[in-house]
Amino acid sequence: MTDTKAPTRAKVGPLLRRAAATEGAMWRSLYVWARRRPLPLAPGDEPFGYLGVVKPILGIFIALSVVEIPIFDLIVTHVVPWRPARWIVLGLGIWGLLWMAGLYASMQIHPHIVGDRGLRVRLSSGIDIWIPWTDIEALRKRHRSLPSSKSVQVEQEGERRVLYISVGSQTSIDVLLRRPTTFDLPKGRSEPMDELRLYADDPDGLLRSARGTPATGTVSR
Repeated sequence: MTDTKAPTRAKVGPLLRRAAATEGAMWRSLYVWARRRPLPLAPGDEPFGYLGVVKPILGIFIALSVVEIPIFDLIVTHVVPWRPARWIVLGLGIWGLLWMAGLYASMQIHPHIVGDRGLRVRLSSGIDIWIPWTDIEALRKRHRSLPSSKSVQVEQEGERRVLYISVGSQTSIDVLLRRPTTFDLPKGRSEPMDELRLYADDPDGLLRSARGTPATGTVSR
């Protein structure tokens, strides 16, 4: 007899592993951020953040979580007769607050890096792509708003395949590649990409920092 549950298990397993890895990364990021130590940078490396576009939204969610915890605790204490319910709700509220703080911390301590040998594109703790300058044809500043809120998107533009690493449904820098290149993404290895588009709070500064590298091309403003 054919096991009809096998495909489902095959999909659930990787999903649970990614969820567990994300959860662990959030707690590690919160710990590192709370210690307030400088970012570990190699000589010549310069960090560029991308948190600015979503910082107000994260701040609102964190503030609402702080307000909701005592309110729900008060409601559950006086409405639900089952005493453990209070501790369950309180625990979930605190976990949600710390998770949001961990997300903020993860984006804060994993910036993009412009170095002597290449460009490191990151997003929280889940995406870490290093591209040597010899593989980059040009860097161009161009702000784009995307219809989807997904942080990782792939789009086909004619014969060119484009990878978006967006923040707040936005990108601000186009990285034109010399040849089709594959990248490691949360769901596995990508198809060969001709271009990568990312978001940085200071695209002008990133482009200035990259000038003088073998592959820095004309900046489109």
